[in-house]
Amino acid sequence: MYITGLLVLMLMLFDGIECVAFYTEKPSYIESCRIYEPEFTNCSTRSIQGFMNQVIKGIPEIDETFGPIDPMKQDQLVFNQDNSDVASISANLTEMLIRGFGKMVIKESKVSKKDFSWLTKIYLPTMRLDCKYKMIGRILLVPLRGGGDMSMEIDDLNILMITRTHLYEKGGYTFYNVTSVRVKLEVGKVKTHMDNLFNGRSKEVEQGTNQFFNENWRDLFEALRPLVAETVERTLLKLLQQLFNLIPANFFVEDIPNSLNLYGRKTQLIA
Repeated sequence: MYITGLLVLMLMLFDGIECVAFYTEKPSYIESCRIYEPEFTNCSTRSIQGFMNQVIKGIPEIDETFGPIDPMKQDQLVFNQDNSDVASISANLTEMLIRGFGKMVIKESKVSKKDFSWLTKIYLPTMRLDCKYKMIGRILLVPLRGGGDMSMEIDDLNILMITRTHLYEKGGYTFYNVTSVRVKLEVGKVKTHMDNLFNGRSKEVEQGTNQFFNENWRDLFEALRPLVAETVERTLLKLLQQLFNLIPANFFVEDIPNSLNLYGRKTQLIA
């Protein structure tokens, strides 16, 4: 039975029933590529760019569960760093709003012939993070204890995304189970602002500290790089898991093997 381009399958799992919805017809905005052909990387780069353009415009099933891609919302990130010479902080970020992925450029999309994981180069002209923060510790020898509104704006952000996947079958199609995302970041410039840095004791010191951080933005970013990377990783992992649970891997890599051919055994993902 077709519902808005999706096939709803009733899968018997143990003694219960699970409904799994996914696309059974390739949308026109996805270009299929063949991994053993010479121009695969160029084709894959075009394909993923076209796909992400559609994600930015909106895919109803993703918008319902994940929300819009720009701005993207995340509930909370708890972060601890105590092994760095430039920072030792404990931070709790909430009400996170991430802007900028609506203008992403896919510079390159490679797929491993060995395990079909991905290496993707992404460029964002600007990424901005707004959130509520609570933080205690030190950054660049400045002791911090405060909480309030925080913003960080990163210009010319280059993201190298390493995505690990495991293939599985569902309803006669092969799918990507996205198991992890790791990123390496290169930035052009960073501007930050943190309200209430010292629990409101001195607005002059707070203003001077923010100015110091922005004058020394390279050092500040190195101090906060793990926090920014984890924010990007968690956001992209959640998005990619939902996208590739919806759309078969066959639509992107036309000649992708099934799990039996790749691993010597058949794999099904049980949620």
